[in-house]
Amino acid sequence: MRLDKYLADMGAGTRSEIRKSIRKNGAMVGEQMIFDPGVLLDGFPEVIYQGETWQYEPVVWYMMNKPSGVLSASEDRKQRTVLDLIAERKRTDLFPVGRLDKDTEGLLLITNDGEAAHRLLAPKFHVDKTYLVRTGVNAFTEENAASFAEGIRYDKTLTALPAKMRIAPFGDPREALVTIREGKFHQIKKMVAALGGGREVSYLRRVSFGPLSLDSTLAPGEYRRLTGKEIEALLACVQGGAKDKREDLNGRRN
Repeated sequence: MRLDKYLADMGAGTRSEIRKSIRKNGAMVGEQMIFDPGVLLDGFPEVIYQGETWQYEPVVWYMMNKPSGVLSASEDRKQRTVLDLIAERKRTDLFPVGRLDKDTEGLLLITNDGEAAHRLLAPKFHVDKTYLVRTGVNAFTEENAASFAEGIRYDKTLTALPAKMRIAPFGDPREALVTIREGKFHQIKKMVAALGGGREVSYLRRVSFGPLSLDSTLAPGEYRRLTGKEIEALLACVQGGAKDKREDLNGRRN
């Protein structure tokens, strides 16, 4: 990897800024002062640039408790995005794994691992995503849960895959924990509306993604790095391709 790209990816500045600075002031790679921004680095050495030490990380993972009112996007010219909330030195190739609606809260993964992110979002890998759903009026019923388990038609052409609904997990029948394996636009909101009875989602929070649960110590807008064990567990659920024989969310064989 070129030295200027190495530093740019880590958030040290734009490549043009970095090239100009290295040509003028140099950068220390190991024990050698380098003045050529295009030099190819061997591996991921420690680099001292503009008085700061930079150590390249090929892959990074964050867990964020996304707050309401923030976009699940890498950048936006008018509105705050989840990447704007990361205050520590951050690399330029980060992106959220999937999207939560602007008014939806909860667990959001942020990484630069494109292949893993694609697998985690692909329905064929059956990675569960669980949400706390609250409706403003009518309570959820066992009939609603049965409709979700069968796969509810929520659009003229779209039917959701079978989903699990656990009613009143904390005692309020207007709340449910809903587990899905897809992530289409406004999917849970549309699924709840398709139940009828004037039901609309008044509050939505993702509480788990695959084997990971939202860290209860994270306030809305806070984040932390995933641990090594969490990364291993996350990647393990999408390794080796989709299973030939899969169980649906209710334990039945397809």
